[in-house]
Parts: sequence; structure tokens; C-alpha cells
Amino acid sequence: MVVFIRRYIIQFLTLVVAGVWLAIFQLPDSNLHIVACDVGQGDAILILKGSVQILTDGGPNKKVLDCLSEYIPFWDREIELVVSTHPDADHSTGLIDVVKRYNVGTFLANDLDVSTQVWQALKKEVGSAGVRVLHPTNGLKLRLGLIYLDILHPPEGFESAKTNEYSIVYVLKYGDFEGIFTGDINQMISDQLSVNSEIGTVDYIKIPHHGSKNGLTENLLKVLKPKIAVISVGKNSYGHPHEEILQMLKNSNAKLLRTDLKGDVRIATDGKEYWIY
Repeated sequence: MVVFIRRYIIQFLTLVVAGVWLAIFQLPDSNLHIVACDVGQGDAILILKGSVQILTDGGPNKKVLDCLSEYIPFWDREIELVVSTHPDADHSTGLIDVVKRYNVGTFLANDLDVSTQVWQALKKEVGSAGVRVLHPTNGLKLRLGLIYLDILHPPEGFESAKTNEYSIVYVLKYGDFEGIFTGDINQMISDQLSVNSEIGTVDYIKIPHHGSKNGLTENLLKVLKPKIAVISVGKNSYGHPHEEILQMLKNSNAKLLRTDLKGDVRIATDGKEYWIY
């Protein structure tokens, strides 16, 4: 009996020590991290700085939860900002479970009346959870700690029959580091953005529409001159990423990273330098 109790105590203490070390290893560092989660053919991008998290889109399935569990400490159940760039299922499906399992501070999304089952389920979940909802307009500026987000698209009063064209586009600024996140914008929106006076060179771009030939344009790429280009893509029948886009990025000398080849695409920055890890 004594041996049994002693063994139980040792096992218990071992679990306690392991839990303490796990918590220590999950403590956030002082850098900004951008993780393009490998969710297959879809988008889910997690931005972290200390205890602040921003999730842009949730992918086509529940795989986003695995990504959140890996990079957000287990005791942190709050996501300060969720951005749903547009209603398409490959971007919004995973957000349903995110809202169910995490306390979301603000939900940024277009006020669209889209009748798809996924979008209606997401809107219902957000409403049931009592999440603060914010609608984007060109010129809206958000600040979360030392992270700044400038909304570039859509402009107020924008109307289109295509959900992709409503994609929320924003520039993230952290110190001297800048990145642009483009949803599924098409060539028309890309060219419109290329003449936006608020846009300049960036360190990081999330390539629009999984590398579709109908997304990024030479005009926008020449203005942005990104150093890192990330394509969030999985196995698909659409031909993404398109050879034309791959060649365009090769000619630009941007470092190309793809989730279908690399898995989670992770970069970190201290606001001056950045690195891939």
C-alpha cells in the first residue's frame, strides 16, 4: 500500500513538473509572429504579439483549431480580433468553431446578406456569443497594443455581385515592419489598390486568392515590392497557384513560401528585422 501511494505521488509530481515546463515553453516572446496556417485549400492567418492574437479567416474546416492550439498558450482562451475577409466557405467555415471555443473580442466583417449555410451559421454563432461586430470601411484604423491595422478595402458604399471583391484588405504595421493581407481580391481591386496613396513597399504579402491568375497584378506587385510572398493553398482542381503568378513572383525576387509545400508558414519580426522559422 505504501509503495502504491509513493508511486502515485511520484507520478503526480512528474505531471505537475511537466505542466510547469510546458507552460514556460508556451510563454510568448517579445516578437510579432505571423503564421499562415496549413488548412488546405483556404486561408487562416494567425498574428500574435505577446498576449494579443488576431485571426484572419478560418479556412474550410476545423484544422484552424489545431493551428491555434499549437501557437496560442493553452491558458489563453481569448482572441482579441477575428477578421472574416469575405463569406466564402474556404475562408469562413473554420471560424464557426473558433467563435464557439474562444472568447472573441471583436469580429470584423462586411455586413453582407449572403444566404449560404456556412455564412448564416457563422453570423448566428457570433450573435449568440455576444461578440462586438465591426464593419470595415476604407480609412478605418485599428490598434491592438503595438500592432496597427489600416483598412484599405472595401470603401464605404462599395457594391458588387461577387463576394471575392468585398475581401477586406489591410496593412499591418509593427515598428518598421509592414505586411499586406489581401483575401481573395481580383485583378480589378488589385489595380485599384496599386494607385492608393496609402500603399507603399511592404515586407510581407499574403498573395490573393491562393495564387489565382485572376488575383495579383503586376501593377500592385511593382508598388508593394514585397520581400516575402505567402500563398495559402492546398490540393485543388482550380490550378492554384497559377504558373503566371509564380513567374511574376520569381521575377520580383520575392521569397515565395507556400502552405502546400511547407505546412504552416511562420515568420517573426522584432519590428526591424524579420526571419522565417
